[in-house]
Amino acid sequence: MLSENLRYAISTFMIMLVSMTSFSQSKNGTIKGTVRTSDGVPAEMVTVSIKNVASTTADRNGGYILKGIPAGNYTITTSLVGVRPSSQEVTVTAGQTTELVLTLNASNQQLKEVVVTGGKTNKFAVKESEYVAKMPLKNLENPQVYSVVSKELMADQIVTNYDDALKNATGVDKLWSSTGRAGDGAGYFSLRGFAVQPTLVNGLPGLTNGSLDVSNVERIEVIKGPSGTLFGSSLISYGGLINTVTKQPFDGVLGDVNLSVGSWGLVRATADVNTPLDAKHKLLFRVNAAFQNQNTFQDAGFRDTRFIAPSLSYRVNDRLSFTVNTQFLKSKSTNATSLFFDRDAPLRTTTLDGLGYDRKKSYTSDDIAMKNPVSSAQGQINYKISDSWNSQTVVSVGSAKSEGFYSYLYEGSQFVPGFPNVPSTFARYITNQNANTKTTDIQQNFTGDFNLGTIRNRMVVGLDYFNRTSIDKSSGYVGVGLVTLGANGTDTGDLTYDNVFNLTNASGYNDTKTTQETYSAYASDVINITPEFSAMLSLRVDHFKNGGFSVADADKYSQTSLSPKFGLVYQVLKDRISVFGNYMNGFTNVAPVTVNDNGTTTTRVFDPEHANQWETGIKTDLFDGKLSGSISYYDIKVSNTVLSVGQNDYTQGGKNYSRGLEFQVNANPLNGLNIIAGYAKNKNKLTEGPADFLGRRSEGAGPEDQVNAWFSYKIMHGAGKGLGFGFGGNYSGKNMILNRATTGVFTLPSYTILNASVSYGMPHITFGFKVNNLTDKEYYKGWSTLEPMAPRNVVGSVGYKF
Repeated sequence: MLSENLRYAISTFMIMLVSMTSFSQSKNGTIKGTVRTSDGVPAEMVTVSIKNVASTTADRNGGYILKGIPAGNYTITTSLVGVRPSSQEVTVTAGQTTELVLTLNASNQQLKEVVVTGGKTNKFAVKESEYVAKMPLKNLENPQVYSVVSKELMADQIVTNYDDALKNATGVDKLWSSTGRAGDGAGYFSLRGFAVQPTLVNGLPGLTNGSLDVSNVERIEVIKGPSGTLFGSSLISYGGLINTVTKQPFDGVLGDVNLSVGSWGLVRATADVNTPLDAKHKLLFRVNAAFQNQNTFQDAGFRDTRFIAPSLSYRVNDRLSFTVNTQFLKSKSTNATSLFFDRDAPLRTTTLDGLGYDRKKSYTSDDIAMKNPVSSAQGQINYKISDSWNSQTVVSVGSAKSEGFYSYLYEGSQFVPGFPNVPSTFARYITNQNANTKTTDIQQNFTGDFNLGTIRNRMVVGLDYFNRTSIDKSSGYVGVGLVTLGANGTDTGDLTYDNVFNLTNASGYNDTKTTQETYSAYASDVINITPEFSAMLSLRVDHFKNGGFSVADADKYSQTSLSPKFGLVYQVLKDRISVFGNYMNGFTNVAPVTVNDNGTTTTRVFDPEHANQWETGIKTDLFDGKLSGSISYYDIKVSNTVLSVGQNDYTQGGKNYSRGLEFQVNANPLNGLNIIAGYAKNKNKLTEGPADFLGRRSEGAGPEDQVNAWFSYKIMHGAGKGLGFGFGGNYSGKNMILNRATTGVFTLPSYTILNASVSYGMPHITFGFKVNNLTDKEYYKGWSTLEPMAPRNVVGSVGYKF
């Protein structure tokens, strides 16, 4: 029987679907076409504008569209910093689409030189995304806040790993590194007071048991706030989500190879090749590849990766196109040192000095490593139904494996009570992982851009099927020695491969398979009540099923959730300043757990958790795009939280809040000078729940205060043309990584990390050199755990473009 909420949701969808077919003929017209260089190559990132009427930015294929233009005669202008603007006259007829090819005053080679020498306005800024709202929407039009880490910024900083790239996202802080273990082996980060992993690739599931490679990354989008309405329950955090956008084929020829070497034996080689495969440039091919070997800064440990990402696009005609993106990553590594504090006993010490840990000791060996092969494929069919409606059909499949040894250290009670100077002792536990998580996602989206009378509507209506199947044949955990910290510390473990294999092999193996399925329908409409004032109305229906051949019948259950979203945007100055507000919802379908209730084994089933956010703020895009940014205040309240209340026991009904302030800016104040910076403050507290956590900040909330900044300057003229300098870093406030009544509080101190770089760029060759952690600051991360971060290190690179 349908619930009242579900009937209400279906009614809402029907109303929205009816509205799609009932719009009247607009009194305005449309201009669309492509921007090309003087030698006929499509030009992306070019601004196309009609003064005081409308503006947009050409996409990667040079395509542009200006809608809602009143009938009349206009001058349309193309502009890009470093290239002389060009103008063309155009006549707009009511209710009709005018097609116009615009020519930029530069050849393709000249355009490449402009980009290499930093002529692009605000080169780190990305102002439009097809993924944040599941439709093309400018930042100023979107009532949601997001941070973008672009490939240009990563290249400027000579970034060689995904974790370092995320240091540029305001409000994101690392909790722990990728472990490689089954199910949740990717890195964890805090965002608006909640733990989050990078789970999306091109807006679709992109799970990984290891770390992603940055060679195929076009940009990383950190979408703030609970985003269950458009992205569902399985891939989000209440603080937001992390979406990785990959590089796509384009109509042009590109060759880019790079070699980097650095501290601890770093050797990294990358290649990016793009080319049309036919004379008519309908079939386009691109491949990115990477090879990387590096040891750790500790006495043992390494990570070796091999990566390739071929992609293909085929444009059948102006209405129909196909795209296939694939990624294949093979990695072998030791997992990062991780010290787990005893969560059921008082802390022996609450300071790093009292712990006596030497960050250069890994307490592992290169013999106990893990392999993490990851593969994914995404197929997309785009069909232009009409000038107003497009269809997008997407199929995404992925596989993430864990094969090998995972180890961690857990604090034990092997110390003398009453003698706080006795070094802490940790027991080492190791499992032999043999697990695979497979995902399948199928989406059908219809996106529209149409007028109801004089009111513009931009809408997405979609259906989504998501399946995650996990097969686990890993061994149990076994103890392999005791580790005593301190100057005279000892390690009783035999970490040879044969010994560890024999111990884990004797422990027995799992044989489980679990399957989760989600069936969803969603709709979102951005309504321009006036050209300056718009409202976003969104709703999702999510039906979740849990099961598997090793799951008890009582655990096979299903539940249905509703997730609404609402936003308002008013552009005080059109395309320059907007004020916004939003209400957003996120939810989690919590799987059943088996508990021991007074000697009786029972299955406990939970209702969905829900998070609701209210947010308001200001966004800017001033001085012809040279200054963009946002400031916002948010308040997230989570209800029905499932919390641990002892070993293998859980309760539901907890409540907590997470509220804070975020500021981010992206500026190009002078020719050649680019600045990206941000500040985030977060307050977080459990207001209802078990006494052990009540009134306390969550251990996964990260630091209360964070700052990120990067200053990049490139000489544009004269004898030093092409010479560039970079400087910046991160500040992190104190972080309570263990915070319970039972244990007490272990607080990591605040720290500032500074980095600096120098580069020299010519049209075809670039050189770069960077120092990370310039002052050799000792600092740590954690989430009821402790992990040392890297000391000062250097990396140098040379790249060649052809």
